[in-house]
Amino acid sequence: MYESKFPPEHSAIPLWGCEDIYWEDFEIGRQIRSIRRTISEGESMAFNTLVVDLHPYVADEVFAVEEGLFGRRLVAGAFVFSAGIGLVGTNWLQAFSYGYDRLRFIKPVFIGDSIYTIRTNLAKEPKYEDRGLTRAKYEVFKGEGELVLYCEHIQTVLYRDPKTARGK
Repeated sequence: MYESKFPPEHSAIPLWGCEDIYWEDFEIGRQIRSIRRTISEGESMAFNTLVVDLHPYVADEVFAVEEGLFGRRLVAGAFVFSAGIGLVGTNWLQAFSYGYDRLRFIKPVFIGDSIYTIRTNLAKEPKYEDRGLTRAKYEVFKGEGELVLYCEHIQTVLYRDPKTARGK
């Protein structure tokens, strides 16, 4: 068994960037907004290389400019999704990802664009003996509010009190 190496007084300090809430604490309608993040060519290409997405629209400047639909290189949708979710991602200690629904790439994002994300808590429902489901929408915007990506994240979240949460 692993034993913590932190002194007890350090272990008592809450973790930064973590939400220590349970299913019962999930507030429908609550919103958070991220800071903006400008996507550079280097990080875009690092992502493309890592996931082996070398489509000419994202990896070939000459193709994108001369033959591409938009006249310049795109940022891969998978990177916009990952970065957009990450901008409002917290380490929710009682939750585990169940999946994503309704993922849509609405508008293109280009190298040099700045994006930000708004997360809105939509719904929750009891599901299992020890945890329920929550649903939040993620809207990723670029520039001054142009919607570029939409998705809904479903998570399984521990109940604080399974008997009360399930109405037993």
